[in-house]
Amino acid sequence: MKHVVFKDRVKLYARAGNGGNGSISFRREKGIPKGGPDGGDGGHGGSVILRCDVNEDSLLPIYYQPHVKARHAGSGAGQQKHGANSEDCIVKVAPGTVVTDADTGEFVGELTKDGEELVICKGGHGGLGNVRFKSSTNQTPRQYTEGTKGEEKTFWLELKLMADVGLVGYPNAGKSTLLSRLTNAHPKIAPYPFTTINPIVGTLEYPNFSRLKFADIPGLIDGAHEGVGLGHQFLRHIERSRFILFVLDMAGTDDRNPTDDFLHLKEELRLHMEELSCTPYLVIANKMDTPGAEENLREFKQRTTESVFEISAELGEGLEPVKEYLYRHFFETPRVVSETAEIEQRRSGDESDSR
Repeated sequence: MKHVVFKDRVKLYARAGNGGNGSISFRREKGIPKGGPDGGDGGHGGSVILRCDVNEDSLLPIYYQPHVKARHAGSGAGQQKHGANSEDCIVKVAPGTVVTDADTGEFVGELTKDGEELVICKGGHGGLGNVRFKSSTNQTPRQYTEGTKGEEKTFWLELKLMADVGLVGYPNAGKSTLLSRLTNAHPKIAPYPFTTINPIVGTLEYPNFSRLKFADIPGLIDGAHEGVGLGHQFLRHIERSRFILFVLDMAGTDDRNPTDDFLHLKEELRLHMEELSCTPYLVIANKMDTPGAEENLREFKQRTTESVFEISAELGEGLEPVKEYLYRHFFETPRVVSETAEIEQRRSGDESDSR
């Protein structure tokens, strides 16, 4: 079977537990020849609940186990014993998981905060025992009700990574190498395009234990905003990044022009989602140790007004200034972080309106 390291869209088949049936029972005790009804109620069936867990960063577990079922409840019994309630079935998902009904396409909800829960299938209610039907005119009721069925539905789960920093660039720009240098991630690295075929997440930890989560998005190609080259699948992971690193191959490998690449990348993001134009970013001039890089960098500075961080991810050179800049941005500049929060809030509002 093909090994899958990341899954950001999966189908989930969920079934909640049925409620237990009520009981028909009458007291049978010595000295009480005509005991009244004492049938207990059935228990409540378990629900299927999605729980957001910050330790998850993929939907891979659900990909391998797409069918989840909560247990059925127990039936009631004599002596007014209540049927056993079933435990809920908890399914852990990564922050940024969006849930839609697979049959209707209706938006069900999304989970963004650690510990947040979403009930996607409700368990059935327990039936009533015959003691519930006793009345002045019916002293020996033989009525009861069955427990209701638990809900059974199919859902699409789609993950939009909630990274602090998203790495964007064309294939072979060196994003994976940069990610491996900055974080604890170990992506596949090779000297050919499209080495990264799935988003990869890594964490940068500073000496004071402050952390930033990075997402390496597979290399984009022109027309990504229209879905070319799986563009839609990859670009959605940038939507919630709080900061973007544009990684440019300043060596101009395969006759690429780094300046044109940067301008095209910015336009691809804007066309995919207008709000991405407001996301703070930094330009990384990678491969500065290779021939032709200095000349391409001069052209870049002539054609743009962007500040550039010059690095060689391969040699590990120039990375400390990048780390320091990101630290100041996220942990020492409340005003910028506040602006970022406002942008995220505006995006959320726009997404809600579109739904």
